[in-house]
Amino acid sequence: MTEPVHPAQSLAWHRLDADLFARAQTLLDEEWLARDADLAPMLPVVLARGVGQDWHKAGTFRHHLVGVARSLAQWRQPKDIRLLGLLHSVYGNAFVDLVKFDASSERAHLQTLIGEQAEHLVYLFCTMSRTQFVQKLLAGELAADGSLTLEKNGPEPRQSLTLTAYEVAAFAIVSMADSIEQWFSWQEDIYSRFPAVDAGRPQGVHWAASLWPGPMRPSSRMLSQISALGHALQHPALKNQLPLPPVFADCSRPLTAGDEAAATALYWSVIQQDMPLVDLDVATATLEQAVRLNPWVGEPQMVLAQLYLSAGRQPEAAQAAESALQCFSAWGNAWDKRVQWDAWIAWTRILLQSAQQTSWPARLDKLNNLALRSAPSA
Repeated sequence: MTEPVHPAQSLAWHRLDADLFARAQTLLDEEWLARDADLAPMLPVVLARGVGQDWHKAGTFRHHLVGVARSLAQWRQPKDIRLLGLLHSVYGNAFVDLVKFDASSERAHLQTLIGEQAEHLVYLFCTMSRTQFVQKLLAGELAADGSLTLEKNGPEPRQSLTLTAYEVAAFAIVSMADSIEQWFSWQEDIYSRFPAVDAGRPQGVHWAASLWPGPMRPSSRMLSQISALGHALQHPALKNQLPLPPVFADCSRPLTAGDEAAATALYWSVIQQDMPLVDLDVATATLEQAVRLNPWVGEPQMVLAQLYLSAGRQPEAAQAAESALQCFSAWGNAWDKRVQWDAWIAWTRILLQSAQQTSWPARLDKLNNLALRSAPSA
């Protein structure tokens, strides 16, 4: 993601990267994966294992696997890493009891399908302690050569393994894509404080939090963790292993936990209409502050663009919509899970088109008639 530019009103807007947006457009069609020569052969294989019918967090297991692979495709990751994204849980893991391939008997079969290197990554990712991986990466426990020693999943005494710098970089990037695709308030509540989860907390203590899917509020704490995983990729031994995800200014800028929590609360207060909307100044100021605190996700900027349009502030609306479109393009997944990533992009393009054409419906019912007439320019 490009560095924000700072206009006079001190808001951090991103300029739309034409190449990044063009890549995102190729992934908007639900059939994008079927056209990916590297991933398409595996789609019928995993579908035959029932992934389209399994529940998974904000959708089905198919939605999750494809969503992770989509971010990795948008981040220009090589074939083995994109295959890892598509298959990252198929042997099961400590988080998800969805075993689609039996690691004791089917490793050779999966190797024939995706190659030994990709299968090796899938096996390691499924069998290592991912909690320990995240904890150690966040704590900066990498060796000088970028390697990382941790334990495998399983009962005590656990076996240890040492990841190479390439494997650490691969697993950090896939973990970033994995988290942004699935994390929202329901998972945040039942898996509170990950990776330092209180495993002894009974359901009865927070019974309301267990009612899936809950209010679908964006996460208040995961994005800062994703930024820290990305920042770990700046380690000299990791930085050139794989393409850096284009988020957080190519993983160079941190997002603090406090700024994330405050920005999410401000955004959600507007979405829930917890403030007056007859006059837009309060809601607008609230969202502007959310964007100042967290300029790395598109949804607050997109809503702000609509408020600017409603107030007749077309130049600011165009800036906010363009910046939101850049953020959506950089992630390849939605932060606010109430609607899908492609829908957020579709509405943002409507807002950008309206701002550029200095037109916005004066009547509520006319909002229903809005359509994209031509590709809006940055």
